[in-house]
Amino acid sequence: MSVKFAVIPAAGLGSRFLPATKAIPKELIPLVDKPLIQYVVEEAYEADIDTIVLVTHAAKSALENHFDTQYELETELEQRNKLALLGIARNTLPAGMKIVSVRQGKALGLGHAVACAAPIVQDNPFVVLLPDVICHHAQQNATAQLVADYAIHRSSVVALQEVPVDDVHKYGIAAVSASHRITGLVEKPSAQDAPSRLSVLGRYLFTPHIFAELAQTQRGVGGEIQLTDAMQALLAHETMRAAVFDGEVHDCGDKLGYLAATLTFAKRHPQLGEAFRQLLEQHI
Repeated sequence: MSVKFAVIPAAGLGSRFLPATKAIPKELIPLVDKPLIQYVVEEAYEADIDTIVLVTHAAKSALENHFDTQYELETELEQRNKLALLGIARNTLPAGMKIVSVRQGKALGLGHAVACAAPIVQDNPFVVLLPDVICHHAQQNATAQLVADYAIHRSSVVALQEVPVDDVHKYGIAAVSASHRITGLVEKPSAQDAPSRLSVLGRYLFTPHIFAELAQTQRGVGGEIQLTDAMQALLAHETMRAAVFDGEVHDCGDKLGYLAATLTFAKRHPQLGEAFRQLLEQHI
């Protein structure tokens, strides 16, 4: 069974980016010239996924609007013969992809957000992509790596990245066997207690069995239903594999991480890159 669904949890309030997110969803903050969530949707498309399940709430209809047709804008651009801009406006959602939205009525955590997608995903494997984590790899993106692993092993698989020992306390850390099986998960351990330096980076592929575990998961840290707790329960009776990602990972939910991503992507931009590098040199 191929992987055709991507769940993008996007119901958070984006409070770490206030006041910018007071009226604009955090996922629509631009990274150079595209909003964060569009990078993630395009990553899913490159992995041959054709259905995006957006988990949102009532105040974030702008997310659906971004991927919808804007007739007035497109008509105006067409009449003014601004065809390049017209193409950009029409291609926020890659051809052939579908967007389905579900509401997360209560802010009960990432695990609860993923569970909200169950009526759409049903008995299909699916990926979960955190929209404020932007990954880049020149050859194979993080989601495509997970899908390729699933095609061989037919089991859940989680993208991991090695982090410095001084940073393990910031992340969920996985214990991994020599055969690339995840044997345990620890949320933000101390350096002394960490089973490895392999952090969970916000890209997951699950079999539909995760929904049964989420349905039984009680509220944990912060009074929320934690995805990590359901994953730990799934490990008791199902293989979960590790896929170590060696590309760039940018935490754009953090202000400094977002600024670092902006620098990196601006320098690599096909039209703006060279001019931006020159601008940097003038200000260093």
